[in-house]
Amino acid sequence: MSFEKLQYLKYFNVSYNKLYGEIPSGGPFKNLSTHFFLFNEALCGSKRFSVPPCPTSLKHKSNSNRMLLLFLPLGIALVFIPITFVLVWIRYRKGKRSPQQAPSLYIATRERISDYELLQATDALNKSNLIGFGSFGSVYKGILRSRTPIAVKVSNLQLEAAFKSFDTECEVLRNLRHRNLVKFIISCSNLDFKALVLEYMPYGSLDKWLYSHNYFLDIMQRLNIMIDVVCALEYLHYECSSPVIHCDLKPSNVLLDENMVAHLSDFGISKLLGEEESDLYTKILATLGYIAPGSCCWKCLQGESLMMKCSMGILA
Repeated sequence: MSFEKLQYLKYFNVSYNKLYGEIPSGGPFKNLSTHFFLFNEALCGSKRFSVPPCPTSLKHKSNSNRMLLLFLPLGIALVFIPITFVLVWIRYRKGKRSPQQAPSLYIATRERISDYELLQATDALNKSNLIGFGSFGSVYKGILRSRTPIAVKVSNLQLEAAFKSFDTECEVLRNLRHRNLVKFIISCSNLDFKALVLEYMPYGSLDKWLYSHNYFLDIMQRLNIMIDVVCALEYLHYECSSPVIHCDLKPSNVLLDENMVAHLSDFGISKLLGEEESDLYTKILATLGYIAPGSCCWKCLQGESLMMKCSMGILA
């Protein structure tokens, strides 16, 4: 139909072709005769060209195609612009809730961190950054150059057992991934310095919330924490390729993030089930008052008695 606009078209002959469709009747085609369109059996249009009339559906189809080409981009724009706006808004909201934590942690796991950087992050292990301590070392809060808060668990190398504890925790944590376990970022180890870099838990340990007069947990928070601990144990006992027994489950080893979600920590004396090593080592090191009756490891897996003791302590 666009040929109708060619005002200066003087000669047009498409005979002996296999053309199909409607012959235009306006513009220069007003002066054309039949012999310009001979032997094109599929052509249709005006009777003066000696061709059959075009079916109405063909015209409608042509008009429909034009309308489709006109409105299709508009329809696509109307659909995708609101979707894009919603996705950008959701991402903005998520970013506002936790500005740099996720990207920074991702970077931290991809890059090596030296002992010098950890000493800088913790202000040379300053006592003001001390957030916890245990049998084999201390835990300090640190701030990386990317402004990411971290927890640095530094082993006390004057204790022979600290070497085994460090190796055990590294071996266990590198294979564990669960929302209710403290995230292991990287380890730093040399002859004079051994440390684990862990995700920082801003609300501290459950022990502080249970036994301090300055903190309070309502019944729903206690129930949610108990469920989080049970989920962590279920993962360790039944969902790992090699079941892990924590062997030192107690409130001070349950840490809380900014949303009061519980994360199990401190795998220094944990046990990989199936090892030929004796259970005596873990029995001696487990904390009195939180050891499951009988075997610290096997009873914990079979009867879940340690888990129940922890649950009752949370609800008490």
